[in-house]
Amino acid sequence: MASEGILLGMGNPLLDISAVVDEQFLEKYDIKLNNAILAEDKHLPMYDEMATKYNVEYIAGGATQNSIRVAQWMLQIPGATSYIGAIGKDKFGEEMKKNSKLAGVNVNYYEDESAPTGTCAVCVSGGERSVRSPAYKSLVANLSAANCYKTDHLKQPQIWSIVEKAKYIYIAGFFLTVSPESIQLVGRHAAANNKVFVMNLSAPFISEFFKDVLEQALPYVNYVFGNETEARTFSKVHGWETDNVEKIAIKISQLPKASGTHKRITVITQGADPVVVAEDGKVKLFPVVLLPKEKLVDTNGAGDAFVGGFLSQLVQEKPIEECVRAGCYAANVIIQRPGCTYPEKPDFH
Repeated sequence: MASEGILLGMGNPLLDISAVVDEQFLEKYDIKLNNAILAEDKHLPMYDEMATKYNVEYIAGGATQNSIRVAQWMLQIPGATSYIGAIGKDKFGEEMKKNSKLAGVNVNYYEDESAPTGTCAVCVSGGERSVRSPAYKSLVANLSAANCYKTDHLKQPQIWSIVEKAKYIYIAGFFLTVSPESIQLVGRHAAANNKVFVMNLSAPFISEFFKDVLEQALPYVNYVFGNETEARTFSKVHGWETDNVEKIAIKISQLPKASGTHKRITVITQGADPVVVAEDGKVKLFPVVLLPKEKLVDTNGAGDAFVGGFLSQLVQEKPIEECVRAGCYAANVIIQRPGCTYPEKPDFH
C-alpha cells in the first residue's frame, strides 16, 4: 500500500480562475478565442475584475500540482501526496491553500512577500455554438510568485524532511525555468537513496530554450513523460534526425544515468493514438480509450491527469500496463469536465 508522503511534487503553483465571460471582457483585454498566452501589463487588472464581476471557480492549478491532485484523488489515501512551490501572501494564495487541502494534498508553499500568487485566467466564452460542443477557452497565465521559488526554502529542515520521506518525486519541466538548482538537489538525493525521480518534457520551449538545465537533470530521471510534439522537438534539438516517436522514446530512455538502481522508462502520449512506452531498448504501445466527440468538454489538463493517474499506480508498485491504464482513465475523466476537476471518488478498478 502507498503510505503517507510517498509522492512529492515540486512545481509552479497557479490558481486557475475560471469563469464564463462576455464579449466586452474579451475585447477590453484583447483576448483571442482558444489561445494560451503569458500575461502582459495590460492583462494584470483582469484577474481582480474576473473575481468581482463574474461567477468564478477557483482550481489549484499549474502542471505539477494538477498531476499531484489527480494522483491523490486516485489513491484516496489521506496525506499520500505532498507538494512544494511558491505563492504570494494574498487572497489568491489563501484560496490555493484551501483548495489544495480540500484535495487532500499536503502543500508546503514558500510564501513570497514581494509578488502576488501566480494565476491563470481561464476565460470561457459561448458564442453561437451547440450545447454539446466544447466551450471556447482562452488562458492567460501570470507566473508572478511561482517564479520566485528559492532553494533556501527547500533546505529548511521541515521542508527537506518531506523530500526525505518521499519515495517518488515528480517535477514538470516548467520548474526548470524557475529553480534548476532545486531540481539538482532533489535529483542527487533521489539517485543516492534509490528513489524514483520522474520528470515531464512539459512543452516544446523547454527543450528549445532550457536544453542545458534539462540535460543536467535527465541523468537523475527514471521516468520521462511527454507528448509527441515535445518528443519530436527534443529529437530535433539533439540532432537525432528522426521524428519517429517510438525511436525517440527509445533514445531518451538510453541517455546516460547517474544511478544504475532504476532503469529509465520513457512514456509518450499521442492524443487519441496509442501511448508509447520505451524500456530496455524495446517499445510497447497501449491503445487509449476513445471518447465520443459529444462527451468531450475540455482537454485542458488531460496530460497532467494522465501523469497523475500513472503515478497513483506506480507508487503502489503496479506493473507498467496498470500505470498506463490508470493514466488513460484519469485523462478520460478530466476531459469530460471543465478544467482539471474530477468527481468525488474515482471508479477505477
